Amino acid sequence: MNTPPPELTEERLASALTAGWGLAVTSLTYRPVGFGSHHWELVDGGGTRWFATVDDLRAKRYTAEEPLDRAYERLRAALGTAVALRAHGLDFVVAPEPTVDGAPLSRVDSWFTVALHRFVDGESFPWGDFGAGEHRWRVLEMVVALHGAPPAAGVDAAADDLVVPGRSDLEAALAGDVPDAGPFALRMRDLLAARPQRVRELIARYDALAAGVDPARAVLTHGEPHPGNTMREAGGWRLIDWDTVLRAAPERDLWSLDPGDGSVLAAYAAATGVTPRTDMLELFRVRWEVADLASAASRFRAPHAGDEDDEATWGILAELAVPAP
Repeated sequence: MNTPPPELTEERLASALTAGWGLAVTSLTYRPVGFGSHHWELVDGGGTRWFATVDDLRAKRYTAEEPLDRAYERLRAALGTAVALRAHGLDFVVAPEPTVDGAPLSRVDSWFTVALHRFVDGESFPWGDFGAGEHRWRVLEMVVALHGAPPAAGVDAAADDLVVPGRSDLEAALAGDVPDAGPFALRMRDLLAARPQRVRELIARYDALAAGVDPARAVLTHGEPHPGNTMREAGGWRLIDWDTVLRAAPERDLWSLDPGDGSVLAAYAAATGVTPRTDMLELFRVRWEVADLASAASRFRAPHAGDEDDEATWGILAELAVPAP
């Protein structure tokens, strides 16, 4: 996210890091990277650099009415699985550092959680295409290893329930139910009112494809192995941001990895003996778009101020709702 959450002061964050990990925090610097979570770089009293990730549980609920504790338990299960994967020898997993109580994250208050990571001093990459070179293939190697992880590493992982968080907000917005909660609220209502069919077709297509999911094919998946969630350091390639871990169809990690010529899919099949299904690749491609639309609807049906993150969300919404010809 581009801007820190106004409700969370750095003093409270520092106190949570001290309570959770026993750190004497000497500096905190907000890092506007990624989209969804908030990030800080910090230095402790011994001069060690760390990376803290803060999540707003309100944004991780399935609906505005869902208890925050349920969103917390899903996040805890995902990050706990990352810790287990690392313990089982998957060295590319940049897992959270357990708290003094052995938890993968700490609750700052009812709204916010914080997870602490070792600072990865390496090359990072923007969201987008993998481009030429080895990048795509190194990510495939990590995905293959993840999908073949020991069963013990995934005992706490949640199964993909195929729920799209914020879907009820998206359907309400399509029906014109948008409170005037900020500068983008009525703009969103009017945009969807002018072009509703595209969004409705995406939702219907997602539901049709989801009916074909076979739970017996489920493996441990990262969920978002795109370039922005990879890093390269002296010791090799790394996958970061494990808050989306689920047991799901393997195509959840493959749909955005193949360049379109089938080469990655063929390599995956050769390495695992599992042939990716075309309908499941489409399922997760469509789900990504529906999830982005739903996230925007949730954001703009709630009070918002029109900050940089709202501007970025509006760009995503406009692009998906009215795609270029």
